[in-house]
Amino acid sequence: MAATDDPLSILHVDDDPNLGGLVKAYLERDSNDVDCTVTTETSPADALDRIRSGDVEFDCVISDYNMPEMNGVEFLEAVRETHPELPLLLFSGEETNDVAAEVIRAGLTDYLQKGMGTDQYTMLIRRVEHAVEGGGRFDPEAETELDGVGVVGSDERFEAADDTYASFYGYESEDVEGKHWTELHPEEEVEHIRTHVLPVVRRGGEWSGRSRGLRSDGSTFTESKMVTALDDGRLLIAVSELDDSKLASEEPK
Repeated sequence: MAATDDPLSILHVDDDPNLGGLVKAYLERDSNDVDCTVTTETSPADALDRIRSGDVEFDCVISDYNMPEMNGVEFLEAVRETHPELPLLLFSGEETNDVAAEVIRAGLTDYLQKGMGTDQYTMLIRRVEHAVEGGGRFDPEAETELDGVGVVGSDERFEAADDTYASFYGYESEDVEGKHWTELHPEEEVEHIRTHVLPVVRRGGEWSGRSRGLRSDGSTFTESKMVTALDDGRLLIAVSELDDSKLASEEPK
């Protein structure tokens, strides 16, 4: 990690050299609040060699998704093997819904979808700053695998949910799409989420912990949940169902 007064050292990997040049130019410009230097690579294999050589100690790695040798998630997973704490960002044209599950399961730090104009680079540098300050990866409940993934839009309604996510709440995935997130939680839990979870996430942070889910039949269950902000005000949510009977037995008598 760079010393406090040193520029952040960022590695950007994209098979499009023109885009690599743009990212370098915008991230290194003097008007940014974050002082950084950007190294660009067009080959994931060459990027891995550079990282593993140790010639440069990078503070963050940014990668595209669609690349000839391996996709961005595969590349960043390979980086994780030798640098488990290094912040890793996916900066790609892929729709969030299409890569959300991969991002979560690979333990990546963040995902930002490419857009039009210069605002995307402003957002990218903010994501880099947050990733470096926050430490290297999504941090779900210790020893708990988060199995289901959903995406909530800026209108607070689900844009997508995979089959596993929907099944926890007693629905098919297509039934969850369009629902307001409050419909999947009992009333008291909705208040908790609005008060304690969303303020953290809306400031660019991540929240992980336990909450209560509401099934379609009216029953409730304990869920392990991670919530983080994506681009355009959307939320990425990952959950798994916890065994209430085991949790009860673990409580102090």
